[in-house]
Amino acid sequence: MTQPILQHLCQVIYDSQVGTAIRESDYAFSIIESVHVLAITLLVGTISLLDLRMLGVVLREVPVTRLSRAVFPLTWAGFGVMVSSGLLLFWAEAAKNYVNPAFRVKLILLLLVGLNPLIFHTSVYRRVSEWELEHRSPWRARAAAIASLTLWSCVVIAGRAIAYF
Repeated sequence: MTQPILQHLCQVIYDSQVGTAIRESDYAFSIIESVHVLAITLLVGTISLLDLRMLGVVLREVPVTRLSRAVFPLTWAGFGVMVSSGLLLFWAEAAKNYVNPAFRVKLILLLLVGLNPLIFHTSVYRRVSEWELEHRSPWRARAAAIASLTLWSCVVIAGRAIAYF
């Protein structure tokens, strides 16, 4: 039976010089993983701050757009470093991750956590000027915030679970 194309591609990535170098280095994988965790902290921390504001838990006097403008540069920086370091981690363990159920769950959760702001920004956020000064955001904004906090928590849990499968 032939090996599925995706599995074969993951094996090729795993066997590459870069993947092998990261995996066999005394420090590379650990450093990249630490950078990945710090980037996730920056990303999820800034997103959580905005989510908690929309839920009316913190910074209720700060307009949502003002807070968004303040945190988005940090959010995007965290995202960029998280994706870059995540790709390097995947490169080092692609063949293992292909069969890892926690990794597959994490990918699905990342897709969902990416759809949430897309839906939010193309719907309820378009009318933010109508509600951003309210201490409590409209129910659709609160639902998006709850979904965001829940999905990001699950991404972190699934990411941590990769080591145990």
